[in-house]
Amino acid sequence: MKEAVLMQGNQAVAEGALAAGLKFCAGYPITPSTEVIEILSEKLSSHGGRFIQMEDELGSIGAIIGASAAGKKSMTATSGPGFSLMQENLGYAAMVELPIVIYNAQRVGPSTGGATKPHQADIMQAKWGSHGDSPRIALMPGSVKEAYEITVKAFNLSEKYMVPVVILMDELLAHMRESIVIPDKDELEIVERRTDADPKDEYLPYKIDETGLPVLPPLGGGYRYNISGMIHGEDGIPDLTPSTIDANVRRINSKLDRYYDDIVMLENEKNEKAKIAIFAFGSTTRPAKGAIKKAKKAGVEVELIRPITIWPFPEKELKEIAKRVDKIIVAEMNLGQTAGLVKQALEGKAEVIQHNRVDSGHISVEELYNKIMEVNS
Repeated sequence: MKEAVLMQGNQAVAEGALAAGLKFCAGYPITPSTEVIEILSEKLSSHGGRFIQMEDELGSIGAIIGASAAGKKSMTATSGPGFSLMQENLGYAAMVELPIVIYNAQRVGPSTGGATKPHQADIMQAKWGSHGDSPRIALMPGSVKEAYEITVKAFNLSEKYMVPVVILMDELLAHMRESIVIPDKDELEIVERRTDADPKDEYLPYKIDETGLPVLPPLGGGYRYNISGMIHGEDGIPDLTPSTIDANVRRINSKLDRYYDDIVMLENEKNEKAKIAIFAFGSTTRPAKGAIKKAKKAGVEVELIRPITIWPFPEKELKEIAKRVDKIIVAEMNLGQTAGLVKQALEGKAEVIQHNRVDSGHISVEELYNKIMEVNS
């Protein structure tokens, strides 16, 4: 039997990235994510990779996009202020369809906010921080064990669908320590980027086959092609004709709809007796489960809804759940970012009750239990 290892959330992210095949990391220290780049700066070279501390977060995301163009699995780690600086290049990566992973350990905001305190308030920014309609996936682990597993999954999804993936944790989970069992490498599913490009004399970087995805060979490996953040044709050359603009914007965004079932992950403890559900995620998952258990002892049945994928938002699954519950309590450390998404998805089919905490304190079992009893009365 494998031995359990005591591991911090940030350490689990770093170890998961190495297991996924990370070969390049560029970063700039920022609380509460700094441990990730500290660990990778020590370990990445022994895994055949390279770490560079950049001058800032702008340089960091630019560097990992460049490394991705060269065919390397790449990531950076940051928190709120740094994530804000990365938004333009996040949109660029989505436009040119180069896979990158960004880890954001959320802290109190806005602005400098509170560097050592947790919030969950970067959810909308993870999707809409860049201008224009641009695709990205955002994943939210709920434990240290999941921080490892979801980091591997983030790389797999990014490489498979040629899209930026954001891992959203918060300060509490980033610095939490738990005993976890690290799987052997051969137990993990590791996805590599497609390499089945057309012959060089026929190759067009954005000539799309039946998968709806481009094949981009590593630059420097013999293929020569153009990459541009402008709307472009199959050859990668800027082309601003209306038909090309329409086709470009629709295609890059349709990837998430087309592969929704492979991308979206949701934990749902289905309970046919329950008329109340709690929607919780990240570090709020644990108190939600504790409150559900306590409510059950008091004779009140409650169902758990936990999105692991927050973008694309799990609308289909929520609509199904709303067929059997009447009320959904949305518990989050922000002023209601996902509550708004839940309301939009349900279209009035179930009542949505917000439970928000923004004082940097952690949502507790007791307060969620009290909320359940209040809603049930």
